[in-house]
Amino acid sequence: MVAFSAWPWGNFGNLKYLLYAPLAAQVVYSWAYEQDYSRALWCLHILIICGLKGFLHVLWSVYNNMLWVSRTLRINPNGVDFKQIDHEWHWDNYILLQAIIASIICYMSLPLMTMNSIPLWNTKGLVALIVLHVTFSEPIYYFIHRTFHSNTYLFTHYHSFHHSSPVPHPMTSGNATLLEGLILCVVAGVPLVGSCLLGVGSLGLIYGYAIMFDFLRCLGHCNVEIFSHKLFETLPILRYLIYTPTYHSLHHHEMGTNFCLFMPIFDVLGNTLNSNSWGLQKKIRLSAGERKRVPEFVFLAHGVDVMSAMHAPFVFRSFASIPYTTRIFLLPMWPFTFMVMLGMWVWSKTFLFSFYTLRKNLCQTWGVPRFGFQYFLPVAKQGINNQIENAILRADNIGVKVISLAALNKNEALNGGGTLFVNKHPDLRVRVVHGNTLTAAVILNEIPKDVKEVFLTGATSKLGRAIALYLCRRGVRVLMLTLSMERFQKIQKEAPVEFQNYLVQVTKYNAAQNCKTWIVGKWLTPREQSWAPKGTHFHQFVVPPILNFRRNCTYGDLAAMRLPEDVQGLGTCEYTMDRGVVHACHAGGVVHMLEGWEHHEVGAIDVDRIDLVWEAAMRHGLRSVSSLTR
Repeated sequence: MVAFSAWPWGNFGNLKYLLYAPLAAQVVYSWAYEQDYSRALWCLHILIICGLKGFLHVLWSVYNNMLWVSRTLRINPNGVDFKQIDHEWHWDNYILLQAIIASIICYMSLPLMTMNSIPLWNTKGLVALIVLHVTFSEPIYYFIHRTFHSNTYLFTHYHSFHHSSPVPHPMTSGNATLLEGLILCVVAGVPLVGSCLLGVGSLGLIYGYAIMFDFLRCLGHCNVEIFSHKLFETLPILRYLIYTPTYHSLHHHEMGTNFCLFMPIFDVLGNTLNSNSWGLQKKIRLSAGERKRVPEFVFLAHGVDVMSAMHAPFVFRSFASIPYTTRIFLLPMWPFTFMVMLGMWVWSKTFLFSFYTLRKNLCQTWGVPRFGFQYFLPVAKQGINNQIENAILRADNIGVKVISLAALNKNEALNGGGTLFVNKHPDLRVRVVHGNTLTAAVILNEIPKDVKEVFLTGATSKLGRAIALYLCRRGVRVLMLTLSMERFQKIQKEAPVEFQNYLVQVTKYNAAQNCKTWIVGKWLTPREQSWAPKGTHFHQFVVPPILNFRRNCTYGDLAAMRLPEDVQGLGTCEYTMDRGVVHACHAGGVVHMLEGWEHHEVGAIDVDRIDLVWEAAMRHGLRSVSSLTR
């Protein structure tokens, strides 16, 4: 391993944060046992500044991933994928390094630097800091940065790590090797230490410069052009005093130009200024009001609950990149998230949530600003349908080919599985798809071919009906749990006469006490599950999934499919699904788009198309996810 390329705590994982513990312990110990609090206060300031730096990066990440705000100003249109997120997972290593070095400096200079000797503010210190930054930090960073690019050894073994991120992101700014982290500590530390040694330092200066330094680093990597071109046309001198996100993005794209820290004047002096820096910046700003690329496919999703809302990429990117699980330490954010949910209920409209590219087709997920419980409130029904209808009409207006409805957005009681919108707007060009045909296909292909009997709950729902009719044609006896003789007979009559006897109505769970294949379309309590014999496998299409109550049984996940391997820019997990896996209704819309089918898929499932849709999915590289959990 090359010296200073790896971080000393690289193998610690999240345990690296324990390295902050000595600072916290010093604060507690000094306040408890020492009369002089100077040491405790400096340790506390270091911890606070590190926390603010981390929070600043999170805020920039939030802004970057709020696609409904930033999409039209994005410089690199591609998405950040799982590979890049993993590569940048420990982007905050440099903050920990700065904390360690700052604590060493404080301990070395503590006899000379008590809290009483450092004022809250000193204007002379600001002047000294600016002079030191311009005369030391900017030129030394420019020279070292340019050397890292011109020297093959240094670039290959060190700086290429930073440039391995194809799409700039605020977290990219801190993602570097140990050597680069040490250099950055010198670049950012000299103006602060120098102003203090000159006797003009202040607490406000330390906080302000430390935070502003990271703020500008995040700005350069945010991939969103936030500056108006008019600002630089009105004050041309600013072009040489402050860089822009476009300016630094050109460095990441072409690498041979734009090496400056924050001030392009040094690229001018070094003759490394990219001539397209300001023209591209103006072009991006002028095109902000223009319509961007139209997606070929839209998946219309919705919220599940308040806790899972924090799984969104515009909240915590890292959490959104792994399957959702409840995280107890996020509970303090629940009240705030709940208030946001209420605000969305009143004011919000359908918004762009995430996107990816599949075989040059832009696929987007739009979010209906409603949560699971709201779909069961009679007072909310009309408002939800209005949101869905407006999203469909918007997709139709801009030229989307296919829009697929997520679980509750196609609820039968809500809009008849999408038929409400298709009947109301018969001239729709966008194809509305509920995706239930592929959902049924996934469930049916999980059932072993040698199974002769299944127990089906939710038997008269759209999916239950299709599964029952398909299985009876296969010669499988289907125990359909329903109290309605009328609905059962209606489905039975749809089956070919020679297979109608394979459909059997049952009204109680004990009728399945000898059946080891349960297909669950209606939520089961632990008591109802107890009727299943030992060794039963629960296939399910119920939302939310049933609890894994039985230890001597196995439970299938919700119907899902893995997207083809050539998907690009995908960096968000779909609720509890694994990376690259989407719900079957989402996958159904993708298949509809890839096949170029011209029909709507709404209302009742066409049983004759189940095999056709499954074969199309296989042909396009989608794969079923059939995992069993104890």
